[in-house]
Amino acid sequence: MARLILVSNRVGNLAPGANQRAGGLEVALAPILKEMESVWFGWSGDVVPAGKVVTRAVESERGAFVITDLAEEDYQEYYNGFANRVLWPVLHYRIDLTEFNRRDLTGYFRVNRHFATELSKMLAPDDIVWVHDYHLIPIAEELRQRGHDNRIGFFLHVPFPAPEVVTVLPNHDRLLPLLLQYDLVGFQTETDIGNFVRYLLAEHRMASRKSVEATDHQLIFTCEGRQTRIGSFPVGIDVEEFQQVARRAAKSSFVRDVVESLDNRGLIIGVDRLDYSKGIIERMEAFERFFLLHPEWRNKVTYLQIAPKNRSEIPEYSELAQAVGAAAGRINGMYGEAAWTPIRYLNRAYSRSSLAGLYRAARIGLVTPLRDGMNLVAKEYIAAQVPEDPGVLILSRFAGSAAECKQALLVNPYDPDSVAHAVAAAMAMPLAERRERHHAMFETLRQNPTHAWSTRFMQSLQLSAGPAGALEPGPVSATRRSEKHERNLLS
Repeated sequence: MARLILVSNRVGNLAPGANQRAGGLEVALAPILKEMESVWFGWSGDVVPAGKVVTRAVESERGAFVITDLAEEDYQEYYNGFANRVLWPVLHYRIDLTEFNRRDLTGYFRVNRHFATELSKMLAPDDIVWVHDYHLIPIAEELRQRGHDNRIGFFLHVPFPAPEVVTVLPNHDRLLPLLLQYDLVGFQTETDIGNFVRYLLAEHRMASRKSVEATDHQLIFTCEGRQTRIGSFPVGIDVEEFQQVARRAAKSSFVRDVVESLDNRGLIIGVDRLDYSKGIIERMEAFERFFLLHPEWRNKVTYLQIAPKNRSEIPEYSELAQAVGAAAGRINGMYGEAAWTPIRYLNRAYSRSSLAGLYRAARIGLVTPLRDGMNLVAKEYIAAQVPEDPGVLILSRFAGSAAECKQALLVNPYDPDSVAHAVAAAMAMPLAERRERHHAMFETLRQNPTHAWSTRFMQSLQLSAGPAGALEPGPVSATRRSEKHERNLLS
């Protein structure tokens, strides 16, 4: 039976008894790791002197891993440099924060070559390779150059922006077409697919030798005889399992203490990594507008923002941490009272169970990223609610999860007044409407559990191009049954 080789920048937490990171890749991949013999390959998290880089196999209670170190130069150029100061901001529409230099691009390709070299040593001919996210776009090309014709899939967890934005990326024509060396390229939403295909049609140099056809709700992009399947695979959660976690967690002393401390005030919760794409400052400004426009709610609600620090060594992130702290302090100083703090702002991480209990206790889930590939916090908030008395999800229309959570109060996170009015509407929403909205979203999310995401991706990958680069015969390659689908994606 073929092995699954997972490849990502970081692997799961290898420490004995460690909790899975809430909302992280570990949670999403857990079902497929149980079903298939697998090896997870990635960076160890260690930065070592040049010449001291070691690649090693690790067996843990979570499975088999192969991890490799990064030299200091590689870490700075590949990770802190091109991945997080060029690719990340461009893919999240923050062109203003992009800082490009050719040395970082060179380091990005160098680390991907190192990863491919180490992978090449362990690959068997029938292994299936699944590469995750923007850090590792060149992996398939590097493996092909080393003679590997394995099925290789790629999944982008973050947004793929419109061609007018992504072409700002220096050397985009060198990097992004490398995605066509994968047999399957997966995105979170159909909007991402449309952006990617429009980019390829407009920018790929082989204009006279490329075509796109639709089949079975996916697209097949053909270029120079090689076919790449392109599909949407929104990451889901197991809503019923998470509901049970939340039900148990709500009885914990931790959650009970938090609820008691609110003194019967309504709880508004936001949970995000401390990242500029999450719109935390804009969210706090909207919360301030809420008090200005709806003063009757002062001293009746508390906004809990949990935002663990992230990439603190990158200047933009340390500046963001200071700005968010300053915004929380200013709003608390302006509106707070001796017995009430409007915003509780915390920079520490909590377990998935603890967060589930807090979601269940919250009257509003405030999920307003400026851009997000999916955002599982929105889905977890819905899953955690008490069906008989659910809270209200306020969700950015620019989060991938908005496509499934249509009954949320969808807002423009750049418009603080609209978010403020949504908060007021959520606090005053009748129970019958809250139940109706929650039930509709819960049922939608139930149709896309975690295992469905990985299963659908793997099924599509196994039906994608074989060693010769041509689609294998079978019902999936039938023909263009879905021209309307294709037009929708490209419009």
